[in-house]
Amino acid sequence: MGIDIDGAFRPPGERWQPVSPRLITARLLVLAIVGVLLVIVIAAAAVGGAELPLVVGLLVGLVLVLGWAWWLIVRRVRSYGYVERDEDLLVTNGIMFRRLTIVPYGRMQLVELTAGPIDRSLGLTTVKLHTAALATDATIPGLPPDEAAALRDRLAARGEARSSGM
Repeated sequence: MGIDIDGAFRPPGERWQPVSPRLITARLLVLAIVGVLLVIVIAAAAVGGAELPLVVGLLVGLVLVLGWAWWLIVRRVRSYGYVERDEDLLVTNGIMFRRLTIVPYGRMQLVELTAGPIDRSLGLTTVKLHTAALATDATIPGLPPDEAAALRDRLAARGEARSSGM
């Protein structure tokens, strides 16, 4: 009988919200851009006179690393989830090193939305929560902009309501 360690990072009975699967596409696009740049560097080395076995070894190594990174990205994105509870927000992620962050609404100082060019082109936004303690900051990437804006507004309202009693 095995130990259910996942229950510690995703408490049962909660309705966990996943991030958009388009985040996988965004992260894989970045990986592809890096891969193309590295192929260009290897090609330049080949043109510059690098030995053929070295060039082939570098290409094989690059393919292996990119394949592993591809697999890792898909699993990592699927590990993200969040739950809005009455008094706090739970955010979980990670595959090898799991992480559960609990942010009490009354401790939130700032809710920030960000989106880079690739995320914007795919209709994705990241919600960042900041608290007084740096260790309790949380990030939820890969949300559609309307969902992220609604989450931002709910979190800001809950944070304001909880901190007004201080």
